Amino acid sequence: MEFIQTLAALAVTLGVLITFHEYGHYWVARRCGVKVLRFSVGFGRPLLRWHNKEGTEFVLAAIPLGGYVKMLDEREGDVPPELAEQSFNRKTVGQRFAIVAAGPLANFLLAIFAYWLVFVIGTQVVAPIIGQVEENSPAAVAGLQAGDELLSIDGRATPGWQAVGLALLSRMGESRHLAIEVRDEFGQQRQLTLELDRFLAGQTDPDPFTSLGIRPWRPEVQPILATIQSGGAAAQAGLRPGDRILQVNQQPISSWAELVDWLQGHPETALTLKLERDGFEQERRIIPAARTLETGQQVGFIGAGVEMPSWPEERLREQRFGPFEASWRAVQKTGEMSQLTLVSIGKMISGLISPTNLSGPITIARVANDSVKSGWESFITFLAYVSISLAILNLLPIPVLDGGHLLFYAIEAVRGKPVSEQAQAVATRFGLAILGSLMLMAFYFDLLRLG
Repeated sequence: MEFIQTLAALAVTLGVLITFHEYGHYWVARRCGVKVLRFSVGFGRPLLRWHNKEGTEFVLAAIPLGGYVKMLDEREGDVPPELAEQSFNRKTVGQRFAIVAAGPLANFLLAIFAYWLVFVIGTQVVAPIIGQVEENSPAAVAGLQAGDELLSIDGRATPGWQAVGLALLSRMGESRHLAIEVRDEFGQQRQLTLELDRFLAGQTDPDPFTSLGIRPWRPEVQPILATIQSGGAAAQAGLRPGDRILQVNQQPISSWAELVDWLQGHPETALTLKLERDGFEQERRIIPAARTLETGQQVGFIGAGVEMPSWPEERLREQRFGPFEASWRAVQKTGEMSQLTLVSIGKMISGLISPTNLSGPITIARVANDSVKSGWESFITFLAYVSISLAILNLLPIPVLDGGHLLFYAIEAVRGKPVSEQAQAVATRFGLAILGSLMLMAFYFDLLRLG
């Protein structure tokens, strides 16, 4: 079932993004008088097909990893004389430029609309309050303390932890001073300077918070069981949802973290639990099962889930704006995410960011599925970011991508004549090699993450 949900999330995500992208090409092409022969979402065997009154064939194909708009073009086959003026190649360089640029532009517009929707409806974010600062860490040296709320980073407001993470990730690979504004538990604001030294450079799975030595504040999780796995050690010991664990081997337990430490540290070892159930105390003997981690370490587990606490209202921040302010904020957010994507690509090329951060369809599918589970706002936000990434990827000056075609048209506009077909053919083969290599790398790193 999980696999089917993941595939469904991938199909919906890519289907929406591809449809918007290709519709951008289609809409501008029709406005420029170009006859569109086929509008396809997906590749491979058609699942659905129909025609409109202009004769365009619309296709929904089986493999949702791309799409295309096929236009009438004299370079690709014979064109009846009466339709020659509707050929793509007969249009001015400006019209061809607009048709090709319309696909990425549609993805940017989709991202703006998605962010606008989130801002108008409103969401709650967790206030970025620090729960713990490690000794001698960069955060400790800068003067950050437990209980501080991060207000801004380099002048960029940080209302929630996602905003903090994005602000920090935008500095990956850099060595510089980072201006931070914080507010302590008593309402006093301070200006601090955090020193970065090749921040997160070359890391396979970058974690900006751990690298700085900070842990976000979280409500304390009580050792109260919420779910019991059938056939697990907890079920065999007679544990039930609602049980509060008081002691393990006569040692007091005050939090879920303490209980997990005990269980993980004693695989296949008999433990005596004292618990509270319906106001009465009782004891249970339990033997945690063993599980081997990727590191080779063996840990214990009992097949039980915890009852998660609710967040205090004072630790939540409401984000909701009127339609006009939301419009500006959506444009601003799209610009920020576009800049982050472009800067990340540049840092990856220069070696400051590990290429293992490349993501392919497997990672997109997993993140899409997780975002669906987290709520509609998480999925819409994820959709917006992937739409931006798709737009920027297509605008890269690589032949076979939209950006490669735009480069040819820009050269044509300067020279006054098109780039020769031979030169375009050579560049296209080169572009296919680059694109194929990137796709293989992304797929390979996807498999590594899956493992």
